[in-house]
Amino acid sequence: MSTFERTAAATAVALLVAACATQMSAQPSAAQQPKLGRAATAAEVAAWDISIPPNGAGLPAGSGTAKQGAAVYAAKCVACHGEKGAGKPADALVGGIGSLATARPVRTVGSYWPYATTLFDYVYRAMPIGNPMSLTYDEVYAVSAYILYLNGIVAEDAPMSATTLPLVKMPNRDGFVSDWPPQKR
Repeated sequence: MSTFERTAAATAVALLVAACATQMSAQPSAAQQPKLGRAATAAEVAAWDISIPPNGAGLPAGSGTAKQGAAVYAAKCVACHGEKGAGKPADALVGGIGSLATARPVRTVGSYWPYATTLFDYVYRAMPIGNPMSLTYDEVYAVSAYILYLNGIVAEDAPMSATTLPLVKMPNRDGFVSDWPPQKR
């Protein structure tokens, strides 16, 4: 490349950068900005602040056992997750314990998930798929207990609640590098 070509290329780049900078610094006036809603109120934010961390902070009052969960599962979950959590058409919820280090790992609630509180959180937020957040807290605890029971993690009559659910030791709890509690960096 000749000196002339390098100078022309450098000039073109400098002009492009200047044009972009000018364009980016031209902010629309308040009158030109779109009117898209309003800031959420503290109450609205609190209503959607429903995530449950591994230690169970924020778990609601309520309880349920696997025996109770079997009925809820039959009515609201079996169509997607199959008999006893075997799967089809949606993912299996049961099985696969000990398979993660094999050539064909089976990732289920019982084999892969590190915390039982994640099960409550997910079922409450996202299930049933056609009507999420429609289950009562007692139903969510009961379904969580049922899925844990089917995976051989809790007894059929073990009550799951805000107190007991965080104490459940999942088979793969030590298979993850934890970032809980959050560390200051």
